[in-house]
Amino acid sequence: MTVADEEDGKPKRQSLQLRRATIKDVARAAGVSQSTAARALSGEGYVAEAVQQRVRAAADDLGYVRHAMASSLRRQSSRSIGVLVSDLRNAFYADLAAGVGRRAREHGYTMVLVDDRGSVDEEREALAVFVAMRVAGVILTPLSAAAVDYLTRQRTPFVEADRTFSGGASDAVVIDNVEASRRMADHLISLGHRRIALFIDETDWTTGADRFRGYQESLAQSALEVDESLIIPSGWDAGGSRRAAVDALSRRDRPTAIFAANNVIAEGVWRGIQDLGLRVPDDVSLVAFDDAPWMSMVTPGVTAVAQDTVALGAAAMDRMLERIREPEAAPQTLVLPAEMLPRGSTLAPLSLRR
Repeated sequence: MTVADEEDGKPKRQSLQLRRATIKDVARAAGVSQSTAARALSGEGYVAEAVQQRVRAAADDLGYVRHAMASSLRRQSSRSIGVLVSDLRNAFYADLAAGVGRRAREHGYTMVLVDDRGSVDEEREALAVFVAMRVAGVILTPLSAAAVDYLTRQRTPFVEADRTFSGGASDAVVIDNVEASRRMADHLISLGHRRIALFIDETDWTTGADRFRGYQESLAQSALEVDESLIIPSGWDAGGSRRAAVDALSRRDRPTAIFAANNVIAEGVWRGIQDLGLRVPDDVSLVAFDDAPWMSMVTPGVTAVAQDTVALGAAAMDRMLERIREPEAAPQTLVLPAEMLPRGSTLAPLSLRR
């Protein structure tokens, strides 16, 4: 299709392929009004089947793509779900997003995914973009209470995933961190370990706080006191936990077992153990919260708490769909169980094997 212009007295032919087709072009090609074309393409409002097919055929021929943002602004909502996670380099967050995306597609929603890289500033910017896009809702692994407050003020439906800051005032889907952590510590205690180091990155978020709580409860149930020297801040990356492991295991009174509070910490601890020429589990037992592929590839494999993170994401999307359907319903927190995967990384302490 072409249009004719005049330039320097000479006719010029300009192809519509040089510009993006509009709804006006589609309506003209289909021989209908713009409003009819818009209804036919959006599925909102009645349009006769034959007319609808003609409009869609014209749109396909012209390569027309609906302006989703403009449509969202007119309706004050969209068929998009904003998903905000903390670090896509970590398989945990990637799998969580995959679970959300899969369930969203099943229900006709599109996922808009943002990695805030653990930055509160980037978290705030991403949420502002989601609100501007008029997303139908937001699923997030929040970094701060400010994120929850912002979405509440903007009246944007949201679901907290993995950790929470709302104190039960909003929808959330989490893992039973307390119970899983307690079971893992119980396992080490049952083998005879009494000097069990907990390598943990934080206890301000509910994930870290609950894993610490499970560790404490396990020791208390066995009449063991918590030794503060065995609660080891490990940093946020494998490098930090590697250095912390080398330091802790170089002590004369080193721990006989290490409980790594997540998979990134566990990787660093494993490397630190190797750096010192120690052996797992002969010299030190190792367990981890969060299973990761490498844990079943090394020898011995690492005993770990396995979270079905894809299922966690899907459950968060299910909760979001319920919130969209019933905006005035009371908030719910869904707690999912975790599985303990025993491998070969634990053994009775050396003093009990002599």
